[in-house]
Amino acid sequence: MTPTDTASHTSALGYDLTPLRGEARERAVEDAGLTHEERHILLDHGTERPGCGLLLHTKEEGRYACHLCGLPLFESGSKFESGTGWPSFFQPVDSEHVREIVDRSLGMTRTETRCARCDGHLGHVFPDGPPPTGQRYCMNSAALEFFPTGEEPVQRTEADPAPDASGQ
Repeated sequence: MTPTDTASHTSALGYDLTPLRGEARERAVEDAGLTHEERHILLDHGTERPGCGLLLHTKEEGRYACHLCGLPLFESGSKFESGTGWPSFFQPVDSEHVREIVDRSLGMTRTETRCARCDGHLGHVFPDGPPPTGQRYCMNSAALEFFPTGEEPVQRTEADPAPDASGQ
């Protein structure tokens, strides 16, 4: 799925992957109540300092969702201690939920990860993770929201259209 796609799409896990663009994305930004740091990371492709993320040491079972739109991204069972200072996972909850984009900034080539639904910057993925995938999804805590087992992330969706002049 590309950032210009606007057709409705549901992932294999049953989550809405319809892209949030334009006004819908702006409403999601407002609804999420993002801090300055969260906005900088998700919207401006920033990075939090290593070791300071609130989710780095979370050991509880549950899901990690996009802090901007609520799309589930990672399960606690795929989280591991990478020693890098950022929460790390060896695979997303569904490969359709995370987009990977070649990033040639800072004089190096890396693979940036973004939420497939809202295009929010999550972090980067590196080929030095543990089995079974060998991948290390190195995420910014500020880009994620944790939901303990039993709590389901709520996806922020495009608001219902405003009624027309007749009130309908």
